[in-house]
Amino acid sequence: MSVPSIGFLLTIGTILLCGISIYREPRRFRNAIYLLLLCASVSILLTEVFQTPLFLALILIGIPFSIIIFIGFLLGNCIVLIRREGLSASTVLPGLCAIAIIALIVLFAYVLSSSPSLWLIACTFGLCSEGAYAGITFTAYALYSALYRRIPKHADYAYVIIHGAGLSGSEPTPLLAGRIDKGAEVWQACSPDTKIIVSGGKGSDEVVSEAQAMETYLIEHYPIPREVIVKEDRSRTTMENLVYSKEIMDRLSGEAPYRCAVVTSDYHVMRAAIYAHRQGIDADGIGSKTARYYVPTAFIREFVAISKAHKWPYIVIVLIWAIMLILSLLPW
Repeated sequence: MSVPSIGFLLTIGTILLCGISIYREPRRFRNAIYLLLLCASVSILLTEVFQTPLFLALILIGIPFSIIIFIGFLLGNCIVLIRREGLSASTVLPGLCAIAIIALIVLFAYVLSSSPSLWLIACTFGLCSEGAYAGITFTAYALYSALYRRIPKHADYAYVIIHGAGLSGSEPTPLLAGRIDKGAEVWQACSPDTKIIVSGGKGSDEVVSEAQAMETYLIEHYPIPREVIVKEDRSRTTMENLVYSKEIMDRLSGEAPYRCAVVTSDYHVMRAAIYAHRQGIDADGIGSKTARYYVPTAFIREFVAISKAHKWPYIVIVLIWAIMLILSLLPW
């Protein structure tokens, strides 16, 4: 009887780890890491099955080529954004990310090809470590976000929360209109007693609250009774959307348990679902379609926000780097 290979055991183990974790709670950031580990295990298994240096070479060559393609994609997307949306901090974000990746590659190549000082080596190691972790987790988050949006959702909810976005005067922007349309679609598949919570406060440059604009849009475009719409017009952030909406749902439901849908743009679904889990809300994240050219910069912002909420690995990397630097400077 042959002994199972390492790749086979790793694949079975990560399938169980990923599957059980997603089944227990799909709204966790760790699921993204488990999914990436599963992909890596499958790659190891395939390398063992094919038993050819060519397959391994394709993987090793594919990594740098993927980085080059990603840089080109970011630069191209930056140009498209500026042409469509104008020059702003948001539209140049993909280009800045591409420049940062190029700078890390150039710095790493310089350190390898010269005899730099210990400080430059240490700084390069620290920056590349942080960059590598960011790249790995970005890939994992992107893969799992795509998977989460395809996980079957419940057909009936007690509440449908529609997250606000920007307004154009007193009218919803196309981005917000897409969220409202999706929220109305979800509500129409539920029972007539389901409440719609339109969530969004009034920005300093807005003439009405986002909640008010969403309510008006729903009544004008859909046969939705005004009495099923509840306005939450205090929130300014995604977390506040959920905190204040939870207060409303708890008040309306009393002691009775409830389940809700959190409707937002597709790129924003995963973060909204993770935040809902943190607030103890039994919810499914449901996304509306977004213009393709806008998704990369929006998703980068999402990743930055989720990284801030899960910043401890970055802190650990800095601590390890500092300890290694101190040890290297000690007179042994």
